[in-house]
Amino acid sequence: MSEVIIPIDTFNPVEFFGVNDSNLEVIRKNFPELKLVARGNEIKVIGDEKNIHLFSEKLNRLIQHYQKFGSLTPDNVQHFLADKNGQEGAPQPPTGDVLVFGQNGIMVRARTVNQKKMVESSEKNDILFAIGPAGTGKTYTAVALAVRALKNREIKKIILTRPAVEAGENLGFLPGDLKEKIDPYLRPLYDALYDMIQGEKVKSYVETGVIEVAPLAFMRGRTLDNAFVILDEAQNATESQLKMFLTRMGPSAKFIVTGDVTQIDLPRNQPSGLVQAIKILSNVRGIDFVYLDAGDVVRHRLVKEIIEAYNR
Repeated sequence: MSEVIIPIDTFNPVEFFGVNDSNLEVIRKNFPELKLVARGNEIKVIGDEKNIHLFSEKLNRLIQHYQKFGSLTPDNVQHFLADKNGQEGAPQPPTGDVLVFGQNGIMVRARTVNQKKMVESSEKNDILFAIGPAGTGKTYTAVALAVRALKNREIKKIILTRPAVEAGENLGFLPGDLKEKIDPYLRPLYDALYDMIQGEKVKSYVETGVIEVAPLAFMRGRTLDNAFVILDEAQNATESQLKMFLTRMGPSAKFIVTGDVTQIDLPRNQPSGLVQAIKILSNVRGIDFVYLDAGDVVRHRLVKEIIEAYNR
């Protein structure tokens, strides 16, 4: 008889073992010859050395699966452990143009040529501007890249921000009033997160600061480091706001700025910071620009035709 203790190095051991140890019970049924005791973020294994070795290999793959995909269910565990002698039935990590596995195992992928350019550019540059009309998937792709980086532990947190022009970002509301007025403008960012991460985990990440969703004004005076930061709707940021945002960048941060220069909500006499950034930063090394168009639209087929009609 041998005894080993295996650390469970995950974000949340309770989620890994499952509600009421539901995942652990499936593991136990697949290894009846072993005694398994879960305590905190470790599991004690007692049994034959050969069986412990086999169990350890399978458990490590389960941990990797959880870290990459962000979820684990009893069905996942059973499917994964179906073949004890090999990897048959094991869910595979994202490959090719698949960025992450979202809710219910749905593959979130770069679906168009320019979305794939976004992925390639983000991997090569620390600041990426993704510019294009509504419905081209620029924000969704950016959030998927951020979630992938978090799951792969390339960064420690995700920061999602938008200028809230219509909500009067600079009027100095009290915190409660501000949240109530700002939330509708941040909703698209939450929607993307909930597609890719389980709802309770999103809430947990927000509560612990692993994910932060806030209006652009909240970035002032900060250094954003070890983070994947997305500025959405950047066409509604002024030149000073966009400069402020870009200069918050810490040495280990990744920035993506998304916007649509045809939908500027700023006052007529106020130039868009995004339009100016295209002119000023286009030749700066480490900063890249990817332009999306009607061919990248992933919404209803009519959206593409509407965009093309307005561009005539």
